[in-house]
Amino acid sequence: MLFASKSCILATPPFFYYNQYMKVSEFFFNTLRDIPSDAIIASHQLMMRSGMIRKLGNGLYSYMPLGLRSFSKVAQIIREELDAAGCLEMKPTVIQPAEIWKESGRWDKMSGEMLTPKNRGGQDMVVSPTAEEAFTALVRDTLESYKQLPFTLYQINTKYRDEIRPRYGVMRGREFTMMDAYSFDADEASLDNSYNKIAQAYRKIYKRLGLSTISVKADTGAMGGSGSEEFMVESEVGDDTLILCPKCKYAANVEKASCQMDDALDKDGKAQIPATAQIEKVACPGVETIEQMETFFKMPATQFIKVLIYKVYNCALDLENAPGAKSFKKISDGKTSYYPESFFAVAIRGDIEVNEAKLAAALKASGCELAEEADVIKYSGAPHGFVGPVGLENVPLLADQSVMIQNADGSFTARVHDTVTGGGAKDVDNLHVEPIRDFVPFIVADVRTVCPGDKCPECGAELYSKKGNELGHIFKLGDKYTKSMGVTFLDQNGKSATPIMGCYGIGVDRTLASIIEEHHDEDGIIWPMSTAPFQVVIVPIKYDGAMKEAADKIYGELLEAKIEVLLDDRAERPGVKFKDFDLIGIPLRIVVGEKNLPNVEIKARAKKDSQLVPLEDAARNAADFVRNAFLELGK
Repeated sequence: MLFASKSCILATPPFFYYNQYMKVSEFFFNTLRDIPSDAIIASHQLMMRSGMIRKLGNGLYSYMPLGLRSFSKVAQIIREELDAAGCLEMKPTVIQPAEIWKESGRWDKMSGEMLTPKNRGGQDMVVSPTAEEAFTALVRDTLESYKQLPFTLYQINTKYRDEIRPRYGVMRGREFTMMDAYSFDADEASLDNSYNKIAQAYRKIYKRLGLSTISVKADTGAMGGSGSEEFMVESEVGDDTLILCPKCKYAANVEKASCQMDDALDKDGKAQIPATAQIEKVACPGVETIEQMETFFKMPATQFIKVLIYKVYNCALDLENAPGAKSFKKISDGKTSYYPESFFAVAIRGDIEVNEAKLAAALKASGCELAEEADVIKYSGAPHGFVGPVGLENVPLLADQSVMIQNADGSFTARVHDTVTGGGAKDVDNLHVEPIRDFVPFIVADVRTVCPGDKCPECGAELYSKKGNELGHIFKLGDKYTKSMGVTFLDQNGKSATPIMGCYGIGVDRTLASIIEEHHDEDGIIWPMSTAPFQVVIVPIKYDGAMKEAADKIYGELLEAKIEVLLDDRAERPGVKFKDFDLIGIPLRIVVGEKNLPNVEIKARAKKDSQLVPLEDAARNAADFVRNAFLELGK
């Protein structure tokens, strides 16, 4: 049985609703039979076809009345769970003065993706792409004593980022809505508690939304901070690659993933041994790639060290004593110091790729990219393919842990031996290079890209990968913003102290689209009850006579039970009505037909089969169905 039998009352299910009743003739929407040419993924196609959204410009989508109902429900569920976790909602302005972005140091760092108009007085302004600066500035003007701590503030507000390639509808638009929450704490123990409360709230939010999420360790990117966790959903067109363990459930974004270090083997499959011979220069014209080197030297890629030159943006490492860094321009605003542009050589084992997100994190930089050929030659003396770690004088060297590790006492231990590297000149390689003997890096870090088949860092099982989309991100910011923007409070001893922050975000639009990605079939959307634009639709075969009377009876009883119900009173063919509401995805459909009266047909959108029930029981069964659906979602 799809539905419960008679119950004693029409119970009111727990949900947020507004305009709970509506007749289709009074509602403004239209459906599309054809898929828009620019809609690639299911959520974009179905949101356009069902009339939820309409495109106003490139990367700019407007929510129509039908779509706004579901959008508002997603936002309300987020709001309810954050409120239950003790968070406080506020609403900063979307337009912000550039001064607070200059204080934090991100005015220049994020200028490429921000919309930065001037007001009529010539003042630089920012259309908010994120809210760290605004919240920090507002707290700075309010926080005085440790007695006010801890607290967590949040907003559900509009943002704008000038995406280079907006795509997939609201999944990656230029204007979007985000929930941003920021915790302010006096110490690390308090921050841990705030962080864990939000993490628990996130899990409740996604359960109520009917989403199957994967929690992964993640990179914090330009936001800074540590202790990062992303909530992902699997997606064939996902922007992220997830690295997962089938045994211990280790999960990480590829930008953050690590693996167990493996032993480098020689051409005979044996452990490499340190070189006794001195470096030998070998002419190898045109041998530029690792594959070409394997053929030329008849050695495996694990016997090579490749060196790549990277251009690095806004590096906050102290490079005063870094070899080759004297030419880099340092900027200091009295609070923070960084190098807007610098270059690094990165040495890594020949069979492994550099992970640029991990590299940027290791260098405390906002980003990095492979250097242009002219800069490669300028800083290394050789073109790409022939850069080596030996004799570098004009650029600092970072070694990946596949090449060597740094011990607690500062000494190094090599992990590859008797290797082949670029020779520092065009068409020349070096043979018998021995790490530590022949070169020592400025810094050692894990910057390798973890791949399927690598060993899990926690249990040693083989890792695998999936594509995913990020829905939410939580991480510990520390004092990155409170320190740079001068936020202080008086501690228990009456001394000035700096609070530390946590940062928590959920993309409302992307979450809505992801619900559709997970819940749809070839006919349309299949909404979870919590986010459906309406919970029940009544479809009379013809809105006339006995069918009208029966439809109005059920409609009135559902209104009394506070069920969100839509009555299709259009003079349309039944097939048109059925197709429209399969496309829109309302969870429960009640069909009133002359042949079945005094029974009506009730069908759940997620089920193939329908059921005939007596007219007098229809509203009660529908209310029970709605209530039980909410209970299954955890609310």
